[in-house]
This record gives sequence, structure tokens and C-alpha cells, in this order.
Amino acid sequence: MFDAAKVKDECVQWIRDFFEENGKGCNAVVGISGGKDSSITAALCVEALGRERVIGVLMPNGEQHDIDMAKLLVKHLDIRHVVVNIKDAVEGIISNIPFELTEQSRTNLPPRIRMATLYAVSQSNNGRVANTCNLSEDWVGYSTRYGDSVGDFSPCSNLTVDEVKQIGRLLGLPDVLVDKVPIDGLCGKTDEDNLGFTYAELDRYIRTGEIDNPAKKERIDRLHRLNKFKLELMPSFKPSEI
Repeated sequence: MFDAAKVKDECVQWIRDFFEENGKGCNAVVGISGGKDSSITAALCVEALGRERVIGVLMPNGEQHDIDMAKLLVKHLDIRHVVVNIKDAVEGIISNIPFELTEQSRTNLPPRIRMATLYAVSQSNNGRVANTCNLSEDWVGYSTRYGDSVGDFSPCSNLTVDEVKQIGRLLGLPDVLVDKVPIDGLCGKTDEDNLGFTYAELDRYIRTGEIDNPAKKERIDRLHRLNKFKLELMPSFKPSEI
């Protein structure tokens, strides 16, 4: 059984310990998308450090249809925040590369620019960047390498979607933020539509090894195998004589 209250308290203490050891007095910098993961990560940081030490960064790419959810979160937590529209940066890079980018390159470019933005904000505000990924998304590689997959500290990367939601409710976040259905801003499909299975099925499989649909098990295993490199350190050559 998952003890959400116990894990929430442990996570809050872990964040405090991280900052004590890796940046005493520093601020937590969180990219705010309006989804559950960034909302809950920000709320955990507020409980751990106090709202005056949490900075939210909203980064629409031109128009963002659910930007109101991000604004609701920073208002609810009453944290400092900045809005940085990344559209010009994305278009500037695309227009200056002398060949047509692949669809995947275009998809991954905004998350990588957002991470560069977070580090610019962080470095100028005595900050540490929060990674907002959860275990379920990381398990099947539903993140962008050197985009939302990185950061300085990661409160939720060992918690499944359902576990993160339980903690979000304990933190008193509005239901609309905790239960917001993740939607791909490019194609309009939900994350679950794109993945081919539900997060409930994935969470159960991760924690128990049980799944009812063999085809979905095969797909989850394949995605996990293909994307494990995202969670590993970069390979480095080690000379034999040194």
C-alpha cells in the first residue's frame, strides 16, 4: 500500500536536505506547464522551502491553449513567476538551419529550448532547476532527452502517475490541476492515446509486474528497453593506462 502522507513528508525533507547540501539559500526554479507534474513539483518545493524561494517559469511557444492552468498554479501557490515566450527562439533556430528538420527534431526542439531558458533563469537568480518527470513517463521514455528529462534535482522521478496525484491532493492543489488529462500540444491527442495504454495499466505493471493485455505488455517492455539510455549517464571513454 502506498502511504501518500509518509512519502510526501519524506520528499519534502529530501528537498530541504538537497538544498542544504547543494545550494544553501538557493531558489527552486520550476518550469510551469499547467500539468500535474510541474504543479505538484512546485507545491512540494513551496512546502519544503517556502513560497519566497520558488520561482515559476511559464514558457509558451506562441499561443498555449491551456496557459490559464499555469497561471492558476502560480496564483494558487503565490510564487514569483516569469513568462518567457520561446516562439522566436524556436523559429530562429529552425530558419537558420540550412536543411529541413525531421518531424522528431521539430518536436524535441521546444522542450530543449525551455530547459535552456530554465537554466538561464536559474543561473541569474541563485537557483537550482527542478526536474518534473515522474516514474511512469520516464519508464517508457515519454520525455525529451536534454529537455524535460534533465534538471538539478528530481522530487517525483521515482513515483508513478497515480502516486504523484495522491500527493498532489494532500498538498491541497485544485483538482483541475491534479486530474488534468495530459494532451500533446502538437497533435491534440492525449498522452495515453499516443502511448497505446493507460497510465493506470502502466502504473500497475511497474509496481506489480501484472498486466492483462499481452500486446500492451510487449509495447511497454519495448518502449522501456528503447528509452533506458535517457536515464543513464553519458558513456565516456576511459583510457586503460591512466
